[in-house]
Amino acid sequence: MQWGTTMELNLIFEFLNSILLQIPGISSGPLGSADPIVKGMIPSAIGIVGIAIALNLFNSAIRKKMVDQDKLRRLMKDTRAWQKERMTAFRAKDQEKINELNKKSAYMNKMNMELMQMNMRPMMITFIPLILIFYFVLPPLFAYTVAVSPISLNFIPGDWFQLTCTAEKVDGNICKHENEIYFWAWYFLASIAFSGIIMRVTKTTMDLN
Repeated sequence: MQWGTTMELNLIFEFLNSILLQIPGISSGPLGSADPIVKGMIPSAIGIVGIAIALNLFNSAIRKKMVDQDKLRRLMKDTRAWQKERMTAFRAKDQEKINELNKKSAYMNKMNMELMQMNMRPMMITFIPLILIFYFVLPPLFAYTVAVSPISLNFIPGDWFQLTCTAEKVDGNICKHENEIYFWAWYFLASIAFSGIIMRVTKTTMDLN
């Protein structure tokens, strides 16, 4: 089994964070303020992008401190090489090679588990500060919506994970126009957009190229 790359794990983690922020009972409603400290969409959008970059840098710093990057890349290189060799053997229907590689399955699964633990450990540490920032620091600063999309970004069916305002949600208070992007959603999109770049700059990516 091949585990995801750091970028994929970050995407999953941000997605789970965003889901948590929308669970009924945890949040009293859409995050934001009717009278925010930061006025206007452009300053708000830029401000949240800056916060997303800062938190990504924080995540990378924690990751660099806690994870042995050389060991991580070595484990990743070994597991990918084994998986590639095994796939080649399956395609060639080389049963002798398949049996030989299968003898290493338990060891490779152990390595994969170690890879997952190395990646998840720093994420678990940054999770609580992120939630605290979202609930106690950011809502008074920004309005409920901070940008406008030319199209709807609500690609997941249902109304439990909506990134943009629907026509039904336009009430002149939280949503003033259709397809306005919620402040938490703008952070989610900005964080995903910059996470890969920041991981490359800080050399905390698992890209072996």
